[in-house]
Amino acid sequence: MKSCLIVDDSRVIRKVSRHILETLGFSVEEAENGKVGLELCDRSMPSVILLDWNMPVMSGIEFLVQLRQRPGGDAPKVVFCTTENDVAHIREAIEAGADEYVMKPFDHETLQIKLQLVGFA
Repeated sequence: MKSCLIVDDSRVIRKVSRHILETLGFSVEEAENGKVGLELCDRSMPSVILLDWNMPVMSGIEFLVQLRQRPGGDAPKVVFCTTENDVAHIREAIEAGADEYVMKPFDHETLQIKLQLVGFA
């Protein structure tokens, strides 16, 4: 089964994202920060990671850099979820290893399109 890890410090965003992903047939795990997210990845690497940019403990970029250095960490498709839409931020995310990005707030359709772009319909 395709799996998704949502790494976001907002409980509301995690809840909304979980609902969308479950209707798309994903099993979902949640982490409230990057540190918890990496611990979950060490246990079981997800197919897709929805990643928030600005979080306490560890930023999305820090999480992504550490993820990509782990065994199997190159496998998950990472979709950055951010309110930052300037080109510099987007370039930084892609250079750090993100596959796609989606602007907050996003809806079911937008997220589904982004998941299709990274190979998960």
